[in-house]
Amino acid sequence: MDPEHDQNGTEHWSSGIGFILASIGAAVGLGNIWRFSTVVGQNGGGAYLIPFLLAVLFIALPLMILEIKAGRALAADVVTAFETVHRYFSKVGWLLVAVGFVVLSYYLVITGWTLAFVLFSLLGTEGRFTSFTAGYLPVLFFIISALLTGGVVALGVKEGIERVTRVLIPLSFVILIGLAIYAATLPGFAEGLSFLLTPDFSVLTDPAIWGAAFGQAFFSLSVGTGILLTYGSYLRRSVTIARSAVYITIADVSVAILSGLIIFPIVFTFGLSPSMGAELTFTILPEAFSMITFGAWIGFSFFLLLFFSALTATVSMMEMPLASLVARQGFSRRKASLLLTGAVILVGLPSALSYSALNLQVAGIPVLDLLDETAGSFGLPLTALLTAIAFAWLLDPALLREKGGMKGPVPRLILKICRYLIPPVLVVIILVLGLNLLRG
Repeated sequence: MDPEHDQNGTEHWSSGIGFILASIGAAVGLGNIWRFSTVVGQNGGGAYLIPFLLAVLFIALPLMILEIKAGRALAADVVTAFETVHRYFSKVGWLLVAVGFVVLSYYLVITGWTLAFVLFSLLGTEGRFTSFTAGYLPVLFFIISALLTGGVVALGVKEGIERVTRVLIPLSFVILIGLAIYAATLPGFAEGLSFLLTPDFSVLTDPAIWGAAFGQAFFSLSVGTGILLTYGSYLRRSVTIARSAVYITIADVSVAILSGLIIFPIVFTFGLSPSMGAELTFTILPEAFSMITFGAWIGFSFFLLLFFSALTATVSMMEMPLASLVARQGFSRRKASLLLTGAVILVGLPSALSYSALNLQVAGIPVLDLLDETAGSFGLPLTALLTAIAFAWLLDPALLREKGGMKGPVPRLILKICRYLIPPVLVVIILVLGLNLLRG
């Protein structure tokens, strides 16, 4: 029998390292580089790191451990795992699949943007975001990104996902460290470092900063989305989950902080605003790269880092619904991948067209932005709340103890946090986001 499959044909990671790298790939995405720096810039710089790190340590990390342990205990896809909790909860599983699929559909559009700017930098052409979105190139690069993602997951857990992340994750860290070293030579490095690491404690009384930090923690670590539940189902009993989760979290936070150490020195060197978001990444930074020594190579490296981060994240997002299709509908992995790739292109096409010559909008809002504000910002905390309730409150504790390894004082503490602390926090976040959506 193939050592990478069990008696039921379920695939496994070849090693704990393979699982950790794949999970880092799932966690480390555009949210760590583009979104993190934007949110820091909009929320007081270094002051934001305090609630963010508290959210990661006391909320996101415990839920990550629970989700992975539940995945290994149940050894099932997301829908089947929720159905195991209660037969009516299969609908919750499908909700996670649906929310994740919608997020994937517009995330692939942004992935396409990063790929396009990699090519612009490599070819030495002047790539302005306004001219790029004035035609239909965004649609083409969206389709290419979807096909690449589908191709990776079609190859399987070991031959596809693990093989790609074993290459791209270490390479991404090499690029990240190299760019951080270069940023240290820029005139604005000291100011950027001060902005990122020097807290203004007075702004910590603003509830919006805490809400943004907790939202970013969940968004950044991909907890409560079903991805880690799926990855945990491929995990062997010999792997220590808590230690692996700590490694994943450290890597995720390190990437976020290193990205700040790259972006903010550039921002302050050229007198830019640190809270410009997408405009900063795809409009202002390319112009800044063109004015610095080795700017073409710096720009190429930066956008290559963004693309690698985005691709490993999209692969994890597609693996989650694929596992459910294979398990629930009996499709082969390749057939499921083909169907999902075609479906995500259809679902994501309006988002791609919203940043193209067509400028597709709903009530004056680009479709991509609308989906991000709903499925992305509101849907992910909701799925995290349902995950915490299902596996901390309703799943048989004996199953978690025996097959998930939830034994000992530390696992019991984690379970209590997931029961009594995380749900109320998520309810508050959901209510705040809901009110913001209504006001918007």
